[in-house]
Amino acid sequence: MNVSGKQSSAPRTADRDAPSAAPAELPAVHEAWLPREHPLHRPRHGAKQYIALACALLFFAAPVLSWTLGNRAERLENRELASFPSVTGGWGFFTGLNDWASDRLAFRSQAVAAVEGISEGVFGEPAPRGSDPGGAPVGGGGGEQRRSTEPDPELFPDVVRGKNGWLFLGHDVSYKCLPDMELDRVVAGLRRWRSVVEASGREFRLVIAPDKSTVYSEHMPDEYVGRDCMRKLRSEFWRRVPEATGAIDMRPTLRELDRRRDEPVFTKLDTHWRHTGGLAMVRRLAESLRPGVTDTWKVEPGRTYQHRADIPALVGENREWTVRSYSLAPDGGADNTRFVGSDFHEPLHLESSARPGMIREPTRMIADSFTQFASPYLAASFADLTIAHPNNVLTDPERTGRMLAEGEVVTFELSERFLAGGRYAMLAPDMAEQVGQILKRNPV
Repeated sequence: MNVSGKQSSAPRTADRDAPSAAPAELPAVHEAWLPREHPLHRPRHGAKQYIALACALLFFAAPVLSWTLGNRAERLENRELASFPSVTGGWGFFTGLNDWASDRLAFRSQAVAAVEGISEGVFGEPAPRGSDPGGAPVGGGGGEQRRSTEPDPELFPDVVRGKNGWLFLGHDVSYKCLPDMELDRVVAGLRRWRSVVEASGREFRLVIAPDKSTVYSEHMPDEYVGRDCMRKLRSEFWRRVPEATGAIDMRPTLRELDRRRDEPVFTKLDTHWRHTGGLAMVRRLAESLRPGVTDTWKVEPGRTYQHRADIPALVGENREWTVRSYSLAPDGGADNTRFVGSDFHEPLHLESSARPGMIREPTRMIADSFTQFASPYLAASFADLTIAHPNNVLTDPERTGRMLAEGEVVTFELSERFLAGGRYAMLAPDMAEQVGQILKRNPV
């Protein structure tokens, strides 16, 4: 009660939640259509917005314009170019446009080469590059979350420059320092595959293709990012995996070849072995299946051809090396090799009439790019062979299982860096189980 009889000027509590006045009515048109002097006028796009829109349009239109003018995108990295995203992919269409446009920028290879040249010529060091050139490994790993104490993937270069011009793939190091799967799980995965194959009555063989940096560690630089963690896991890998899985270890064979030959089994520029290494793998594999079968083999020098080196391409360099192939007559007679180019993503079937010195049993193989340098000699010495890529196990286990079920022998050729790094998705237990069920329904 106001004892003075005067009205209080303090607001009442209830009035605090009440609107002080009715809002002004908004105009019926968009702010951009109002007169500039109107207090609510706002332009639809500012100058910075127009610049951003123009840059975005240029970025995405450049690949189309350059293609129209005859410029074609080239692979600079160890992966396929990003494909145009599907319009049915929802927001994935917009997020996928960036990778597609980046891969198809005009003069991209020249730009990469220019950056490399400036870095080396002016600063005396290679241009810094990330550890992952955008390409996925052959398979996915276990997906464990990395601990904060582990090195940053961006610290690892795509290419490790060794001594006397030797180049090494950066993944030889980074995959071992940042494994997707612990070595125990890698061993368990390989042993599970052997178990399901042999349980179906088939023979199983596993060949491990060693990294170039393992065979020629003396040509690696004295110091490089990840040296200690790479060496530690590499040592443990070769100490445990061949014995625990029954794998064929190619290292002694390759070193013996090196002592007997004038040129190394690997080149300075490519991450794969030469045909010499591929032929040696085929010989070891055949002897493991039928001892003495190679006694009748006649091997002679074959044709030579130029091959684009894969490691220089990662830093924008287009360099080649001379491939020296061989002829292989399993019975000592006519050459029986067949050169069929394939990355094995679409299974490659090789068949010929059985001759002495050949493996006659139908053989089915899971193999990666190292086997590309062995396939002519597999064709010469295996009468019935089909080769599929490790990724096929993940993308279509049913089809891969049916393919393996056609064979009496199942062979895996897998690379050290992907095994040691746990990068093969097929090592997951469910992958072996799915394929194993198909083999079990079709025993030998």
